[in-house]
Amino acid sequence: MHIIKLKKFYFINKLNLKNLNKLSRNVSIIYRKYSGNIDEKEIIKIKKICKKQKREFFISNQIKLALKLSLDGVYLPSFNKSLKHNIYGLKKNFQIIGSAHNIREIKEKELQGVKVIFLAPLFKKQKKWLGVSKFNLLSNQTNQKIVALGGISKQNLKKLHLLKIFGFAGISFFE
Repeated sequence: MHIIKLKKFYFINKLNLKNLNKLSRNVSIIYRKYSGNIDEKEIIKIKKICKKQKREFFISNQIKLALKLSLDGVYLPSFNKSLKHNIYGLKKNFQIIGSAHNIREIKEKELQGVKVIFLAPLFKKQKKWLGVSKFNLLSNQTNQKIVALGGISKQNLKKLHLLKIFGFAGISFFE
């Protein structure tokens, strides 16, 4: 497995054209803003930029807005336990992705129809972190694609070779 072939996801909470323009083409964008109002005009701007750059664009926790604006999908954070989104008529290529921290949350994400699970935190960034061994044990509990999240840096990037993952995600890694 080569790091270059892994799918990459970059979490943002505002439009920063300079950062978006310097990213490689295989980096998808996840807009995640949990406090304050979401500016729909800003989301539309980001969508246009992503479309022009041929990259996927997801929004966190806002399934109605994602459907309304024809985004690529929605990201459901681990604290979102709702199954309500299953009542919506989803478009053919609409993707549901989401995060988990343990086996219970992995099973919740499967019930939510999540096809890509962000397992976090991988590396030491918070008090409770998984590490390579526990990460692999948890990722073997699902057939869904797994994305490594949390504490990934250029210094520990090579450790991703030890994981059975579809991709990795971050914030500071891409900035």
